Amino acid sequence: MSVNVDSRVVAPGSDDYVERAWRLKERIRREEDVLKQRRDFFTDAYRRSTVHCYLRDDDLVGFAAVRRDGYILFLAVDPDYRDEGIGKRLVARVAEDHRSVTCHARTSNENALQFYEHLGFEIKRRIENYYEDGGDAYYLKLGSDAGIADRISDLMRR
Repeated sequence: MSVNVDSRVVAPGSDDYVERAWRLKERIRREEDVLKQRRDFFTDAYRRSTVHCYLRDDDLVGFAAVRRDGYILFLAVDPDYRDEGIGKRLVARVAEDHRSVTCHARTSNENALQFYEHLGFEIKRRIENYYEDGGDAYYLKLGSDAGIADRISDLMRR
C-alpha cells in the first residue's frame, strides 16, 4: 500500500468513529449517488457491527462494518485514497475473521461491482426493490473454491 495508514477495530456497541464514518459515507453519497442509507439506519447498523477502520493522520479513509456472520453492511473508501489497496485490505481483514463473506451492491454501482468481481466475489442473485428508494441489488459472495488462507493470500496479491 502506498499510503501509510493505521488500522483500528471498533467493537459492537461502540460509537468510536461513527461520526467520521457517517461523514465519509455522505460524501460518497453526494458524489456517486450510492450509500443512500438514512442516518438512523446507518448508526444503528454501525453500532451493531464490528467495524474495521483505516486512518491516515487521524482522518478516516476507509471502513467496513461487518455483521458477525461475515456480511459486509458498509464498505467505504475515501475517493482520494482509492487505488491504494485500502478496500482490498478491508475485505481481506473480513475474510480473516469469517468463513463466508457476503454483501449487497446496487446493480447500478459499476465501481463496486467491478471491485468485488476483481476480488473474487460472485453474483448469487438479483433482488428487485431491495433498497428503500426502490433500487435493485445483487447479493454477492466471496468465492468459496479456496480455503480462507488461500483467499486472503489471493486478495492481497491482486
